[in-house]
Amino acid sequence: MTDSKYFTTTKKGEIFELKAELNSDKKEKKKEAVKKVIASMTVGKDVSALFPDVVNCMQTDNLELKKLVYLYLMNYAKSQPDMAIMAVNTFVKDCEDPNPLIRALAVRTMGCIRVDKITEYLCEPLRKCLKDEDPYVRKTAAVCVAKLHDINAQLVEDQGFLDTLKDLISDSNPMVVANAVAALSEIAESHPNSNLLDLNPQSINKLLTALNECTEWGQIFILDCLANYTPRDDRESQSICERVTPRLSHANSAVVLSAVKVLMKFMEMLPKDLDYYGTLLKKLAPPLVTLLSAEPELQYVALRNINLIVQKRPEILKHEMKVFFVKYNDPIYVKLEKLDIMIRLASQANIAQVLAELKEYATEVDVDFVRKAVRAIGRCAIKVEQSAERCVSTLLDLIQTKVNYVVQEAIVVIKDIFRKYPNKYESVIATLCENLDSLDEPEARAAMIWIVGEYAERIDNADELLESFLEGFHDESTQVQLQLLTAIVKLFLKKPTETQELVQQVLSLATQDSDNPDLRDRGYIYWRLLSTDPVAAKEVVLAEKPLISEETDLIEPTLLEELICHIGTLASVYHKPPSAFVEGSRGVQHKRIPIRSGSGESSESQDTGGAPGATEAPAAIIPSQGDLLGDLLNLDLTPPTSTAGAPPGPPMPMGGMDLLGGGLDSLMGDESEPYSPQMPRGADTPQSLRFSHSSPSSPDYSPTELAPGPALQLGGDIGGSPSMGSGFGAPAAVMPSSLNAPVGGGLGDLFDLGGGVGMPMGTFVPPKTLWLPAMKGKGLEIMGTFARRAGVIQMEMTLTNKAMSVMTDFAIQFNRNSFGLAPAGPLQVPTPLSPNQTIDVSLPLNNGGPVMKMEPLNNLQVAVKNNIDVFYFSCQYPISMLFVEDGKMDRQVFLATWKDIPNENEAQFQINDCHLNSDAASNKLQGSNVFTIAKRTVEGQDMLYQSMKLTNGICVLTELRVQTGSPTYTVSLKCRAAEVSQCVFQCYEAALKN
Repeated sequence: MTDSKYFTTTKKGEIFELKAELNSDKKEKKKEAVKKVIASMTVGKDVSALFPDVVNCMQTDNLELKKLVYLYLMNYAKSQPDMAIMAVNTFVKDCEDPNPLIRALAVRTMGCIRVDKITEYLCEPLRKCLKDEDPYVRKTAAVCVAKLHDINAQLVEDQGFLDTLKDLISDSNPMVVANAVAALSEIAESHPNSNLLDLNPQSINKLLTALNECTEWGQIFILDCLANYTPRDDRESQSICERVTPRLSHANSAVVLSAVKVLMKFMEMLPKDLDYYGTLLKKLAPPLVTLLSAEPELQYVALRNINLIVQKRPEILKHEMKVFFVKYNDPIYVKLEKLDIMIRLASQANIAQVLAELKEYATEVDVDFVRKAVRAIGRCAIKVEQSAERCVSTLLDLIQTKVNYVVQEAIVVIKDIFRKYPNKYESVIATLCENLDSLDEPEARAAMIWIVGEYAERIDNADELLESFLEGFHDESTQVQLQLLTAIVKLFLKKPTETQELVQQVLSLATQDSDNPDLRDRGYIYWRLLSTDPVAAKEVVLAEKPLISEETDLIEPTLLEELICHIGTLASVYHKPPSAFVEGSRGVQHKRIPIRSGSGESSESQDTGGAPGATEAPAAIIPSQGDLLGDLLNLDLTPPTSTAGAPPGPPMPMGGMDLLGGGLDSLMGDESEPYSPQMPRGADTPQSLRFSHSSPSSPDYSPTELAPGPALQLGGDIGGSPSMGSGFGAPAAVMPSSLNAPVGGGLGDLFDLGGGVGMPMGTFVPPKTLWLPAMKGKGLEIMGTFARRAGVIQMEMTLTNKAMSVMTDFAIQFNRNSFGLAPAGPLQVPTPLSPNQTIDVSLPLNNGGPVMKMEPLNNLQVAVKNNIDVFYFSCQYPISMLFVEDGKMDRQVFLATWKDIPNENEAQFQINDCHLNSDAASNKLQGSNVFTIAKRTVEGQDMLYQSMKLTNGICVLTELRVQTGSPTYTVSLKCRAAEVSQCVFQCYEAALKN
């Protein structure tokens, strides 16, 4: 009768009955009861209540019963640690049993009971078993040390078990040696710096001797250990290779792969001109070929490993191409892997054979395999130049089949062939164009568009072909959209007269109607290039492209070296280092192939080169992603040595390079020269076709109209940058045509940074507010305000040190902002800031920094650095700080400008609780550079007409109505840049009420 009966009981009160049976005097009944308990445990029933009864059954001579009880004990010891202590005496007793099987069973179970309370009781029995006369007990005890080390490493070290393990490497029994090596390797993996496996020529000799006699898994442990050894010279390396080579003919594939790993590593140490080197290469091929006759799963593992070996040493299998030809009944994962290796082994000698095979594969029924086969033909053309013509001919034959997915793959690879061999095979373009309508995959469409754009001068109807793609522009994938944009710009540069409308259409679609930031950015770059300097655009867009190589799909050399050291493990199947998929500390040490001493690099020089801190760059300070100023990255804010009170001018470099700007502005460079009037410009084009920029002052641009056609407009939220407006990713809006106004008056000029400095005037200075609380600033508290004195904007701050340590090395940097505010000099803090000390500092600012529209418009993001850290905060400056001293308009100009600004740009506000008459209000506002042009009184109401000008040339016109005896004023504001109206009103209110 089978053991299935133990799983089919339906009795009630089962635990009670089992308890009675376990305490029976009859040995057979006891054994039956324990089997029932193990059966219940196996199917997931909780039988922990029977723990004391089962433990009592340990006192038996019956080996079968003892094994069952030990199995139960291992399962429940963790949940019943106090009860498990009862078993300790039995373990101690069993470790001295005359039967070696029972001694080994006891020590194995001891290692599997992961309970801290018990481990200290097990040290003495384990010590005895490690020195047992029977090798079976010693080998079991060796593995037990590794398990015990995992539970309590300190205990194992204190008890001297590690030294005993090292001694076991010299044991006379090969299986004991193998298990000792396995245990030490596992312990060493979890403690990479412990140097437990101190391998030397003597110990290596012992391992190699044991290698011939131990079991297959023992051989794997020893071979893996050998792979970590670095031979002293090429003679020792050759000696080890000679003794490992017989393992290549082992029946177990794991042993073969472990032997290959050792040989691949040690071959590096052998001189290439050595006869033995060539012999070894020949010996490596047959075992690898033999692995491919195993079942598919093993074949796949072997192929993944062979893929690595072929990348490192293709000469090993260069004559074995036929082995990798695909069989009709191979699973798809084996087929694809074989295909990859075929391409890696392809050479001038075998290319005809390979191409014939690949052409055959391209007519298979498996779509994925066919695609890969077609792509492989292209890779062969790129790899073996002599075969390129034959490959192109094969691809054209495949295109004639009109099988959709074959055609699409062929077009993708022909694009790569064009890149590799320019001006050689372009005669096939006509055939490709015939299949244009059948392309529905993004990669194929993108490849075809690239071909049309690249060879537009050879295709008569290139504009029509590209226009056909443009019809469904928004339905295309990003890959196709980007390629289409570039192709049409190439076409325009090659045939400018015929394709003006097409290029304007695609630029408009890319910049105004798209919400993809990559597409918008590329669109703006092209637009700006074409607007400023078509010659430069031609040099950039039609530049000669570098030739592509077949090496692009190879694994990076240092990673390949590491993976070669992991042949036969999961890393060699994933083609990833263990650190990429093994959690925790194990398996993450990086292994390297040893370098031959004659190669000019020694392992010693590598070690010293890798010393910590030897070549380390200082760590960059990067704020957390959630920080308010997430883009104030990688600050280098070393305080400069210039003197205090530096006059305003172009922003000084603060500590090397400014990393706060950047983005599209930096990419576009300086805009110090006017645009060359190459692109057509209609009457409704904005005043200046440009992006926001970071030059201190820029001239006004007035491109002349050379050719008719739709206007090239750069989308116009402030400054026209794609990153502005409603935030990143939002489509840019077109500037209204009404903004085509005189210089200094349009939204297009909002960031035309060229302020003037007039006579000094006393401006209203808001009281200081808390910008950086001490808690956020690690003890540094910053209060501040802004003032305009003698035409210079000042940032006035009070720094208080509320920490216990001295603060030094202060520096400051601003993020890009709406008006280009930037420090005109370094932040001068006269002395080190001692604990509880307060210092007032004044930082002169200019408006020559990089520009980006902020929300709100007058928001300023600041980074302050000291010897402790970098701190970030944001503050808002009153826009009156930007009102220049020469902002008074002539009356006639005021009247004409007021009429010229459209009514929709007028904003009206009310100021309550203001008890000044019109003259007092006028005088007060003049202190903030708000100038009264005229005053008239109508029905007891004074009306003041005023003007002000911002540092970037924007003019704001206002009408202030003051009703005698009423505390409420009405302000009407008119400005071409309507965004500034709210900020100007806030300045009015603040100046009049204070």
